[in-house]
Amino acid sequence: MSTDVSLGLLWGAATHQGARRTLNEDAYLASGSVFFVADGMGGHDAGEVASAAAVEALRPLLDSDVVGADAVRCRLRTAHDAVRAIETTPGRGAGTTLTGVVLTGQSGEPYWLVVNLGDSRTYRLADGELEQVSVDHSEVQELVDAGRITRAQAATHPRRHVVTRALGAPEDPDADFWFLPVHAGDRLLVCSDGLTGELTDERIEQVLLAEADPQVAADRLTHEALTAGGRDNITVIVVDATGLTGALESTAPRDGRGRHEDDEDTVPRRSPWKGALS
Repeated sequence: MSTDVSLGLLWGAATHQGARRTLNEDAYLASGSVFFVADGMGGHDAGEVASAAAVEALRPLLDSDVVGADAVRCRLRTAHDAVRAIETTPGRGAGTTLTGVVLTGQSGEPYWLVVNLGDSRTYRLADGELEQVSVDHSEVQELVDAGRITRAQAATHPRRHVVTRALGAPEDPDADFWFLPVHAGDRLLVCSDGLTGELTDERIEQVLLAEADPQVAADRLTHEALTAGGRDNITVIVVDATGLTGALESTAPRDGRGRHEDDEDTVPRRSPWKGALS
């Protein structure tokens, strides 16, 4: 049995090299039902190439309105192999974080599939509150989880930029997956740590609540991170779900975090979507 679903996605994206970097090693993919940010690592050139390679490997996902988890896993493997194949300075391998969402379906309902590797982040703003959906794969997050440091201490810890999972690492990609029900009015934020390293979650929430237009919100967040210091590359995608039918709005539960399993743009982009979820 399938359910006809009609919804619209309105999104905006912005990226900036930052105030102290000469190269932007971030890359993003934002179109249709697919929204990802990659933050490259590996030194000059290698990081830029790594993030671009990851994004290109994910681009075939744009061919589907509803993207299955298996398809995402397949493209992650392709992205990992592409990054591993990059030639770099001896002793410094290329790598990239990756975080984002695709539109998928579960039991006839539209769902977000949230994907994460590394310390770039995906958030959801719902009912006026911002929640980090992804969990950082970083040394400081492990220290926080173990109770050895506080979140406040993690923000200035000297090892805060050391990630424990990434595309291109010696280990196979081990991405986290979450399924979140899609609700009309939900706003998703996908960003590199150039944003979260400069702005608190509280400030990010305030901007997302103040700016109704997703492109204006993305631009403002990028600008504020730059003004606050801009010590790293900054990339922001803001995605709004609009036009979801009332029937579906009432049947998809809102369950907290969910189930675990280029240059700046200047105008918001619309991705009208209609399909059958089985």
